[in-house]
Formats: sequence, structure tokens, C-alpha cells
Amino acid sequence: MLTTSKIYNVFSRENLNLFFSGVLNSYSQVFFSDNRLFSVILLLVTFVDPFAGLYGLVSVLFTNLMGLRMGFNKHVIARGIYGFNSLLVGLGLGLYFASGWHLLLIVVLAAALTLFISIAAEGIIGKYGLPYLSVPFIVSIWIVMLATRDLTALGISHRGVFTLNELYQIGGITLIQLREIWQQMDMLPTIRVYFISLGAIFFQFNVLSGVIIAAGLLYYSRIAFTLSLLGFYSAFLFYDIVGANLDEVNYSYIGFNYILTAIAVGGFFIIPTVSSYLCIIFLIPMVALLTMSLSSVFELFLLPVYSLPFNIMVFLFLYILKFRTTEGKGIHWYFFQYNSPEKNLYAFRNAKERFGRLTETSLSLPFFGEWTVTQGYEGEHTHKEEWKHALDFEILDDDGNSFKGEGNKLSDYHCYGKSVLAPADGTVEEVTDDVADNRLGEVNLLQNWGNTVVIGHEGNIYTSLSHLKEKSVKVAKGERVKKGQIIAECGNSGRSPVPHLHFQVQSTPFTGSKTAEYPLGNFIQKEMEGFVFRYFEIPEKGDRIMNVEANPLMKKAFSMAPGKKIEISEIRNGKERKVIWEVQSSVYNKLYIECNDTGSRAWFENDGTLWFFTYFEGDRSSMLYLFYLAAYKVQLGFYKDLTVEDSLPVNHTFPRRTLFLQDFVAPFFLFLRSDYKINYAGIDNTLSPGSIRLESRVSSHIFGKPASQKDFVIEIDRKGMKRLTCENGKNITEALWKQI
Repeated sequence: MLTTSKIYNVFSRENLNLFFSGVLNSYSQVFFSDNRLFSVILLLVTFVDPFAGLYGLVSVLFTNLMGLRMGFNKHVIARGIYGFNSLLVGLGLGLYFASGWHLLLIVVLAAALTLFISIAAEGIIGKYGLPYLSVPFIVSIWIVMLATRDLTALGISHRGVFTLNELYQIGGITLIQLREIWQQMDMLPTIRVYFISLGAIFFQFNVLSGVIIAAGLLYYSRIAFTLSLLGFYSAFLFYDIVGANLDEVNYSYIGFNYILTAIAVGGFFIIPTVSSYLCIIFLIPMVALLTMSLSSVFELFLLPVYSLPFNIMVFLFLYILKFRTTEGKGIHWYFFQYNSPEKNLYAFRNAKERFGRLTETSLSLPFFGEWTVTQGYEGEHTHKEEWKHALDFEILDDDGNSFKGEGNKLSDYHCYGKSVLAPADGTVEEVTDDVADNRLGEVNLLQNWGNTVVIGHEGNIYTSLSHLKEKSVKVAKGERVKKGQIIAECGNSGRSPVPHLHFQVQSTPFTGSKTAEYPLGNFIQKEMEGFVFRYFEIPEKGDRIMNVEANPLMKKAFSMAPGKKIEISEIRNGKERKVIWEVQSSVYNKLYIECNDTGSRAWFENDGTLWFFTYFEGDRSSMLYLFYLAAYKVQLGFYKDLTVEDSLPVNHTFPRRTLFLQDFVAPFFLFLRSDYKINYAGIDNTLSPGSIRLESRVSSHIFGKPASQKDFVIEIDRKGMKRLTCENGKNITEALWKQI
């Protein structure tokens, strides 16, 4: 029995919002989309046949309500993942059977059955990280279609037999004339079949529905629209080449199998590239073979094949990709699913450029202060063959000397006895601590590695630090260590003629293991003209490098813990208004700033030395968007005149009208580009800073030529973030920070 509290629970404002989002998304999810306008277009298309549209809507409403009531994942419901299969079942039954309360009962039961099958498929297929697509729809409608042969109360629909009479009753002579215009429109037969195949996805077997869906698809995604044509005409070409019966496509409108396969594999589950397009040309003939063979089998049971060929091929292709030992050229999984081929592609390309060498474990430099690489990869003395990926570090003074005075004693060397740090969190795997330090110029070839500590880290990598000072190791085998923890001192043991630190990454936990190429995380390189920030790179011989040392003012300004609220006084054109930003955490523990006024969100990461944004969604006229651009990537130390550069996703900076053409050719090449640069312009006192000034710029280019530019100034004081100023042409916008 439903209590008042339970009823309130189901119909709370949050649940109602999720419910209606789920209803709309159930329509667009058929095309793997969550675009609201596209959803509305598809919903209206289903009502071209009003009874089919009605029962489809009833099915979706019941499924989402039942899902919420039974306590299934609200966010999955809101995305329309459960609802779209029920929608298709409702549309199919509404088309085939005469309207009435008997059909309503069957539709409700079928919707419940489809939901149960969807949940089961999510558990069975989802555990492999694969989508269950429209399998629940196929299973459910087959079950119902077979069962209804014994249900005498259900009548077969006669709609479509007297089409003109039905149209006249709905819209009079105007609707009949409109139909005649469409029927007589000069159109290639294949294009007509393409449109009807699109409409057939929603059980609307007419050109008008297909045209409207095609327009909606073009609005939602240029890539998806292009793929729909590629998939459909690849099938037609194959039918023609092998001499198959083209009438099968013309009269059954099974072309939607080719359309959906092309969109799914070519641009949704796989990043759209030249390779993914070639895959479609290769896979579509297989879908055609499946369609022909399965149609022959299911004809025996008087059942349509529906979208079964599409499901089999997409599932099979995605499943075999799981067994790849290396990523095939051009066939890439998405980093995060944005429900748009364009967004997936632009985010992927941007992430590859920004984080191309990003590793699971970020390794910091294993020392304090500034050291110099005295031997790099494939060195001139050692670091050869299987051990070529290693680095030697020493401390050099301003004159380039590694020692003071005459350098006759080990203690004369600047690095001797200096602290050696754990480069990342991990577990100590091997320790050697009893090898005597060599006299200067001598080496110990019998105990080549000298005193060594090997540490195991996440991602199945190990770091080895060698030639350590005798009896200086401060950790034991099996001990957990933290990044930056002092583990030993630099020495001169093993094959080491002068004090230095040998550092290597390896894939096995033993002293002397083969080395592996592996970039270091954030670090600063000192050059004659200033400082350079390096991000997941491998230093080279002669580089003078140091870990980023976070500035306390910078660290405080960019401290964004969940629950933090900020009042922003926004000044535009002399008018001031206040908005509230709040830092929140997603269900995946990803942090973002949300503007309570516009609902915009900016996703970010902060490891204590580097702050950077990863994604923005919402209102581009909001101050949060300007902050996203201004502070796109900020290393949290202050090094005068240091410049940090990065690139932005073009769909975050260019207007939709400019992106329209780029979207069509984006899988092949980008002619749009947006760059970011920030300069560490000023600090009032390096020892006890009270204020810091950062200047950043976002510049956009079309075919390499400047298109637009925004300049920003970020001011920081002891209280944290103080002011953001944006100059865009003659327009100047200011934001003042106030912690709540």
C-alpha cells in the first residue's frame, strides 16, 4: 500500500524532473542522443500515426514511472536508457493492433516486461562494458506478437487501408493535399527508401516522417547524419554488386539496420575517424548478410526481423575490440560518453593533445630543489640497450660545476648526501643498503647498481633509485611510502665514479630490471631566459629541472573542496549582479563548479601543483564560462614570466554556425583551432607574497588565420581569488570574488 511519504517520494520535484527528462530522452536515445529539441521532434513524428504515437507515449510513461517506483537508478532512467526500448514496443503494438482498452492492457504489460528485460540485460551484458542496445525491444515484442495470436479480444488495425478517409477525418482536405504533394514529389527511389527507412525506426512508414527525422538528425549531429547516408548506401551498393533482391529493401524498409549500425559503430561507441568510416563500409555488407539470412529464418514464424541484425553486428564488433592487445590505428574508444559524435570527437582530440603522454601514475622528481640531467635516455656512458630508458641526476652550481673546491672528497659534491624522495605512492619491493661508497673515479662492477630502492606503484610500474649512500636507506621492504617521502640519500655506490642519482622506470620489481620509457609528471625546467613548465614529458641531458613548488596564495585561490560556495559580483556594461557558484562532486567523484543562476558546470582537477579544467557545459555568456577560459590550466607555483600553454576543444570556443561545416569534415581534419596561454606576470614579494597577477589569453583560428581573442587578468591576494577581468574587443567584464 502506498503511504503518503512514498507518494511524495515518487513525485518529489527531483523525481519529476528526472521522470520528464527520461520520457523525452527515451525518444532521442534511439539515436544515442540526449538532445532535447531532437527528442521533441521525434516525439512529434511518432504522432504522424496518432494511435501508434499514443501507445508509444503510454509505454514510456509507464516504464519510467515504474522504474522510479521500484527504485532503479534514477540517472539511467533520466537518460532514457530504459524507456527507449519500451517506446519501440508501444509504437509497434499501437501500429499493428486496433485501439482499445485491451490493447492498453497489453501495452502496459509489455512495457513492464521490456523494463525487466532491460534491467536483466544491463546486468548480463553490461558487466562486459557493452550496451544492450534494442535487444529488450526485440525480445519483448516477439513474445507479445506470438502471444497475441491466441488473444481473440485484440483486433488487427485496419489503419492504412483507407488512408485518404483517415487523413480527411484528422485534417480535412488540406492534409490530403499535403500528402499528395509528398507522394508526387520528384525524388530518387533510393532517397525515398532512405527517408522511409528512417521513419520505420519509429514505425512510421512514410516519407514525411523520414524527412522530419533526417532534419532532426542533421540538427543533432552532422556526423550521425553523414554516417546514416554512408550506412544506407553502402548496403544498397552491396545489394547491387552481389545481385541481391533490392525489392527486399524497398518494401520492408529494413534499411534502418544499416543506418543505426553506421551511427553506432562509426561515430557513437567509437570515435569518428577515417578508420571508423572505413569500418562501416566493411561491416555493412555483413549486416546485409545477417539481414537476409535472419529474415528467411524468422519468416517461418511470421515474425519481422526488426533491428536484430544491427544488434548482432554492433555487439559482436564492440565485443571483439575488448580483446585487442594494442589499440588499432584509428579505432578508438571514447574517453567519456557525451552522447554526441562531435562532442566525443572534439573531446578525444583535445585530450590526446593535452594528455597524450598522460600516465596512470604521475611520477614526480625524486629530489628537492634544482638538479641537472647529466645522462639521459640512450646515454653516452651507460643507459644502453635494454637499460637505455634511464636518467642520471646531479646538482650543478651556477658555473656548471658538480662540486665545490677541488672536488677531492665525496662531500665536495653538491648532490652527495642530499635527500632522495619517493616519486609516487607505492610499496617498497627491494632494498639494498650495505654497499660501500666508491672512492672518486672508481667503480664497483660486481655490485653494479649499488645501494638501491625499488618501489611498486599503481599501474603495474616500478621505479628504481640507485647509487644511494651506504646505510642511508630509511625504508624497509614491504613498507608503504607516500609521494615526496624521504627514502634515502644520494651516494656513490655501485657503478658510479662520481656521486649522482640513477633513476629508471621498469615493469618488474627487481633491481637491475629492464627499463621502460615513461614520462615524468609536472615539473619546471630552468632556462637562460626563464622558466618552462613541462607536463608529462621526458627530460633530456642538460635540462635543469625541479618539482613544482606550490605558492601558498595560488594554492589557496584554487582550493575548491566540495560544498564550497562563492559569491560572484559580475559587472558588465556598468551593471552589477550577484551569482552563486558552488563546488560539487558527481556520482563518479569528479569535481565541478556549478553556477546556481545559469546551471552551467565547469569540471576541473587539482593535484595540489596543477589546476586544470576538463569540460564545460552550459551558458557561454556566464561568468563561469569566462573563468573556465581564463584559468583553463594553471600550475600552482609562481615563477616570474613563466608561460603555460594548452589547447581547448573547438566546440567550447566557436559558435554553432561556425562549427556546422567543421562537423562534417571533423573525422578527417580540423580547420578550427583554439589556443590557451597564461603568463605569470607579477608578484609583490617572492618571500612573503601578498598579491599575484596572472594574464591569460584564448585565441581562436580558422585555417590558421586569427578569428577571435579574449584576454584575461586574474588577481589573487591573501584571501584567495580577488578579481577576474575579461577584455573581448571593446567589451570589458569584471568579476569580484567573495567566499560564503
